[in-house]
Amino acid sequence: MEQTGSGDGEPRDGHLRVGLIAPPWVPVPPAGYGGTEGVVDSLARGLARRGHDVVLFTTGDASCPVPRRWVFDRAPAQMNASMSECRHVQAAYETLTSCDLIHDHTTLGPIWARASGVRTPLVVTMHNPFTVESRPVMGFVARHAHVVAISHDHRATAPDVDVAAVIHHGLDAEQFSVGAGSGGYALFLGRFAPEKGVLDAIRIARLAGVPLVLAAKMRSPEERAYFTEVVQPELDDGARYVGEVGPLERDTLLRDATALVNPIAWSEPFGLVMIEAMACGTPVVAYPNGAAPEIVRDGVTGFLVADPEAGAHALSQVGTLDRGACRAAVCGYFSADRMVDQYEDLYRRVVAAGDAGRTA
Repeated sequence: MEQTGSGDGEPRDGHLRVGLIAPPWVPVPPAGYGGTEGVVDSLARGLARRGHDVVLFTTGDASCPVPRRWVFDRAPAQMNASMSECRHVQAAYETLTSCDLIHDHTTLGPIWARASGVRTPLVVTMHNPFTVESRPVMGFVARHAHVVAISHDHRATAPDVDVAAVIHHGLDAEQFSVGAGSGGYALFLGRFAPEKGVLDAIRIARLAGVPLVLAAKMRSPEERAYFTEVVQPELDDGARYVGEVGPLERDTLLRDATALVNPIAWSEPFGLVMIEAMACGTPVVAYPNGAAPEIVRDGVTGFLVADPEAGAHALSQVGTLDRGACRAAVCGYFSADRMVDQYEDLYRRVVAAGDAGRTA
C-alpha cells in the first residue's frame, strides 16, 4: 500500500488526528462528476488549514493536498462493486487505527467497522437517500457510530434512525468564478437518470424559448441506456449535449449560464450542483423536492416551481434576480468554513463522549 506525506506524528495541542474515508469510485478531488468526493476534498483541506492532522484514505490518483493512503492505484473499473468496496474499507480501517476519530463517507465502511470490532470513535455521513432498504441498516450503524444527515428533509425521511447531526454541504467559493450569465443559454448539469429531471429541463427551456446546454455524467449501463432511449431523441439545436465536464469546463458553463435548470423528480438529500451554480452567481430554477427549499431562496437566489410551465415563466424572469445574492449565499451559509465548523464541533463532542454516548 503506497502513501504520501507523514501524518503519523502527535497532533498539536487542541488538534485532532482525523481519518477521512472517501468512496473508492472517484479520486479526491474529482476530475469530473463527483459530489461526495468534492465535499470530502473541501473538508480535508479545511481541517488541515486549522491544524488538525488529517489522513485521507482514497485512491492513488487523488490529489487532495493532505497525507493520503490507498489500496487501489486507480478507481475500480466497475463502480459500486461490493467486493472492491469491501477491500477498500478493510484497508482503510486497518490503516487509520491511530486516529482520534474516523469519518467515513462510504456505504459499507460503517458495517465493516462494526463487524471487525473497531473501537475508534466513528462519524458517518449518509450521502445517499434513506430508503426502505437502507434505513434498517443505518439504524444499526447508528448504534455504534454518529450518523450525519445532509439536509433537514434528508433527516425527516429517516425518523427511525438515530441521527446525530444535520450538516449541509459547503464549498470554497474561491474555487468558482463569478460570471454575468452572458452565454445566452440555460444549463442542465448532473447525470442522466429519470429522477434528475432532464426531460423536464428540456421542456422548460423550450417553453421559455431559451437554448439549453446539457452537461451530464453517462458512465453506467443504466445511464447510457437512458440517454440513448429517452434523452437523445429530444436533442436538437435548442437542446445540446456537451458531455461530462471537469471543474474548469463546469466553471465556464455555470458562470455564462443565465440559470441552472434543476427540476429534480425525487427527494434528493442535498444537491451540490445548486450551490456550485450559486457560487458562480447563477440562479437556480428547481422543483421544490428534497433539500431544494433549504438551498434555493425563492425569488432571491432562484425560483422554486411546480411544473414545466411555471419553470418556463421563472426562466424568463431570472434576469430580474441579483447574481451577487447567489454568490453571497455561498460565501455566507453554504461556505466550506461553515461546514468545517460544524464537523469540527461534532468531532470534539464525539471524541469527548468516547464510548459513553453515540449521539452528540
